[in-house]
Amino acid sequence: MLAVALSLSFASPAQTTDPSAAPQQIVRGKISGKVIDGNTKTIESATITLLRSKDSSVAKMSVADKTGKFEFADVAEGKYFVSISAVGHDKGLSEPIEINASNLDITLKTIELVPQAKSISGVTVTSKRPLIEQKAGKTLINVEASPTNTGLNALEVLEKAPGVSVDNDGNISLKGKQGVMILIDGKPTYMSGADLAALLKNMQSSSLDQIEIMTNPPAKYDAAGNSGIINIKTKKGIVKGTNGSVNASFTQGKYSRFNAGLNLNYRNEKINLFGGYNGGKYEGYNKLVIDRKIYQSDNKTIFRLADQVSRPHFEGLYHNIKAGLDYSFTKRTVLGFVVNANLNDNDEDPISTAFMRFPDRTVDYRIESNGLNTSVIK
Repeated sequence: MLAVALSLSFASPAQTTDPSAAPQQIVRGKISGKVIDGNTKTIESATITLLRSKDSSVAKMSVADKTGKFEFADVAEGKYFVSISAVGHDKGLSEPIEINASNLDITLKTIELVPQAKSISGVTVTSKRPLIEQKAGKTLINVEASPTNTGLNALEVLEKAPGVSVDNDGNISLKGKQGVMILIDGKPTYMSGADLAALLKNMQSSSLDQIEIMTNPPAKYDAAGNSGIINIKTKKGIVKGTNGSVNASFTQGKYSRFNAGLNLNYRNEKINLFGGYNGGKYEGYNKLVIDRKIYQSDNKTIFRLADQVSRPHFEGLYHNIKAGLDYSFTKRTVLGFVVNANLNDNDEDPISTAFMRFPDRTVDYRIESNGLNTSVIK
């Protein structure tokens, strides 16, 4: 990895202040509830989705436990509602809710799902994988089962998964525990946090099959996975003969995002030969606003006011290539290898302006900073 960083800052006139400044508190809350059916029985393994009120986009997903209870932790400040679905029942919705500094722990009213009416006049059998599956010791996320995953990258898909949190630096935690082991197709990544985040940002959801989440990994995994294991499974063809797929997506907001991919597969009785390419371009920005009050030693009298606005702008290009071969000696014995190549070119040019003010809000001094961070990962 080659990384180049350049930063410039300007301040005038500087002044020393010995009172301590209270750090800006990031508002994070918890939402919990319970789901039952029309006969007041609990519904196990119902799919729970936390949606943002402004556009109904998915913020987080979860699964009800054996008693029908569910919980979303580490929820960012904002307005939400909860959608619940279960096999054989109509979808249920919660009342609107809001996480803010004065409302950090919300318990929803019990949500009752109405059983669907049964009809035997005609039967249509279809096969479709559910979005979330609960199996012994792990939770499975079937990526293609949710249309909202279209156009997202692997890190954004992970952020919505049950129990998974991703901070602003791309660090992944599972049920509040850091140090989660990330596997790709069952193989350790052996990457630093920053490099892993860059890799996952450049893996598109269209190339993903399943995400396995193990909060209590089996004994075959070493101590490095004690905080939990997330296994990201990419797509492989299972149809005999030659087949493939092409995908592309374009998203336009303030900036545009584009990605395209190609997957090819050849399979016969013994050999499975597969490969794929995925590439694209992205651009975006974040906005961080911080207000601080600095108190005198009596903790009552305001000494200074500090406000800061940061606007990191980022953009990048990425190319990912995968090729592999599996040879089946028997139905249960397979020898294979996979080669992955990644070329990612990422740039970030954060701009920040901070003011230190007197209690009447007149400016004492101003600090401006401009940065340029460039990284190339091969």
